[in-house]
Amino acid sequence: MLNNPTIKDVAEKANVSVATVSRVLNGLTGFSAETEIRVRNAIAELGYQFNAVARNLKMKKTNIIAVLIPQVETTFYVKILNGIEDAAQNCGYSVMVCHVGISGNRTQEYIKMLAERQVDGIIGCSLPPDEKIDTLMAECEIPCVLVSTLSSRYSIPYIRVDDFKASYAATTYLIKKGHKNIAMLAGSQDDVVAGVLRLKGYRKALEDNQIPYSPKLVQYTRFSYETGLQAAKDLLNSGESFTGVVACCDEVAVGAISAAYEAGLKVPDAFSVIGYDNTRTAEMAVPPLTTVSQPLYPMGEQAFHMLQNEMEQGKKAENQILPYEIVERDSVKKI
Repeated sequence: MLNNPTIKDVAEKANVSVATVSRVLNGLTGFSAETEIRVRNAIAELGYQFNAVARNLKMKKTNIIAVLIPQVETTFYVKILNGIEDAAQNCGYSVMVCHVGISGNRTQEYIKMLAERQVDGIIGCSLPPDEKIDTLMAECEIPCVLVSTLSSRYSIPYIRVDDFKASYAATTYLIKKGHKNIAMLAGSQDDVVAGVLRLKGYRKALEDNQIPYSPKLVQYTRFSYETGLQAAKDLLNSGESFTGVVACCDEVAVGAISAAYEAGLKVPDAFSVIGYDNTRTAEMAVPPLTTVSQPLYPMGEQAFHMLQNEMEQGKKAENQILPYEIVERDSVKKI
């Protein structure tokens, strides 16, 4: 056995050209089954190690994509990441996950590092709406796709649900159950992508059903259990009357259920709660949470394939708006 055999050694042993060996190694076509057997046998006999990383660097291709996410604490991100990783691995790509911080403050250093390491593409997952982040992604000269967010300034392809319509549907669902005094645990007021749109959907549903909007029934959160818990406590302590709560995400909704428990109240007897996302958190809540379901795993899968289209074909994908549905469990009652 040769020390450090080369692809040329394999070609000579199999009595074929170097180009043919390369085609076999890269899963291409243009050779017979008998030729492939000879090449595979030569590789085994010589102990040749195919260095895919070195090959791809020469081609300026690494078969690595990066996923930028604000945090990894919630099952919202887990489902999307699972969709991305499964689709990527099925197509021969590896995934690097980069935690850029809730405010996206580490985005610049990550994108600089990713450009130096020559990743083939970047997926921005639920990144906070920020002009600096948008500019970095638009100008980094690496194919990019956004999932569960969008850029209002640049034409970066995105995949998401319509947050306005989904929040409108959640509020309407409570109204159809007989609720009129409906509070909202809304997202951040500076989140123009999800927080503001979901609040607008809530307000429009009230308006279309001739229910007055009261700012006193709105508490703002940061899409987390802890901020949802505190916002729900503030709502309960405000003295305002309400029978239903629309939450901006499942984590916040579970925070509201916990606030009720701490106050000696029970959901949905004291008030009903509807969440948003349909994560594992919603299934494990007590009571199990009625929620707006986003197709999180398919969003991840399709985000990768949108990116793959640009990486391999050089064509930007069309933006995609995916459907949502309301999953009924036990946190909402009819009155």
